[in-house]
Amino acid sequence: MTTVAFTPGTEARFAVARHVADAVLFEGYVLYPYRASAAKNRLRWQFGVLVPPSWSAAAEEHDFQHTECLIEPRTGAELAVEVRFLRAQRRTVEELRADGTFAPTTELRLPDRVLVAWDEGVEERVALVVPVGELAGDGTTLPFTRPAAEETEDVTDADGRVLGRLVRRREEISGNLRISAADLDGPYRVQRLSVTVENTSTWTAEPGGDRHAALPYSLVATHTLLRLDGGSFLSMTDPPEWAKGAIATCRNLHTWPVLAGEPGRDDLMLSSPIILDDHPAIAPESPGALYDATEIDEILALRTAALTDEEKREARGTDARAAAVIDLADTMPPEVLERLHGAVRSLQSVTGPKEPARDILEPDTPWWDPGGDTGVDPGRDHVLVDGHAVSAGSRVVLRPGLRRSDAQDLFLDGRAALVEAILHDVDGGVHIAVTVEDDPGADIRREQGRFLYFQPDEVEVAGDA
Repeated sequence: MTTVAFTPGTEARFAVARHVADAVLFEGYVLYPYRASAAKNRLRWQFGVLVPPSWSAAAEEHDFQHTECLIEPRTGAELAVEVRFLRAQRRTVEELRADGTFAPTTELRLPDRVLVAWDEGVEERVALVVPVGELAGDGTTLPFTRPAAEETEDVTDADGRVLGRLVRRREEISGNLRISAADLDGPYRVQRLSVTVENTSTWTAEPGGDRHAALPYSLVATHTLLRLDGGSFLSMTDPPEWAKGAIATCRNLHTWPVLAGEPGRDDLMLSSPIILDDHPAIAPESPGALYDATEIDEILALRTAALTDEEKREARGTDARAAAVIDLADTMPPEVLERLHGAVRSLQSVTGPKEPARDILEPDTPWWDPGGDTGVDPGRDHVLVDGHAVSAGSRVVLRPGLRRSDAQDLFLDGRAALVEAILHDVDGGVHIAVTVEDDPGADIRREQGRFLYFQPDEVEVAGDA
């Protein structure tokens, strides 16, 4: 067993998986509008948080993750393991007084940013390489500790004059990484691999304490990368028929393992607190990390660019990663933003001689050609509603149907709306695109072509139509 750096081959393979693992590590790290004062940024660290045992008992949060999966190791194979997590580093702000001492303050205002108290995430890593043959029985346990630390950073103006300072404190945390493997009965050389990551920090929750006090002693966004240098992992979601029974008996608690890296390869596994499909990947159009859940890049980029100058100042002072998001949105070229709009991956060429599958249409082939399809015209088509022709420009009253509406649609019951277009889908369905009357954002949605959609039996013709 060794805790030294990985071999170049293993490091290269892990680098492939870290593209997605980084998204797991920072999922929800700071949410739009990327300001500490925003309500949604006051309750943070929601995924993969392993709290100290004392807080786990008090608040019913978890102090461990347990992964089980099946491996087919070759003779002499080694298992490389990398546990990754964030450490909550508590940052406070102090201002310089006239007498030369520093005193805590709620904010420190600078021309380009507003500094406030904030918990920063510090990346941590626990690495291990062990021969699979040494994992029988109780396997191996690797204890790890990260010591407490305190750092200060002077805050200066444009002339270099000290205005205050940032104080960053990290508390001591400790944990265990436990790994074992057991042979399974049957004709195949298959083993069940077990990996447990646990927080063993000795911090004690005080009566009446809260989660905020426990976070500096927690392992945040914890996930595990696994690599076999000889052999393969079996998919937990699409295993071979002979392995389905054994897969069903695997216990995965507070995490879920999926094959990582390129499709077609099975030497990498990512065990994540966020459920993913096998071989997850970051969209190639994504211009950079935006940290907000599910990364709706186009909407987030547009909204972030539209923040006021004061909001951007506060975001830049909240966190270095938030500042990078603001700079990304402010400097994004139009061609990059254009790539985020309407990416299609599921269409394949189906005519002509059989060729390898392609994930995009042939060059210069539009997905729909209005000039070549004269059977539909969204701006002029109509549909009958209670015997009345409804088309673009008609006024209707919305009556969302319970069987196919979400909660947000139901809030629109009885609202008057303007019909913008009548749309037909490839299955013969008819959809009425509308904007709600008295909606202050209707003009913007109309310019962007973003409407609400209802079916003919979900609207009534307005009385004055």
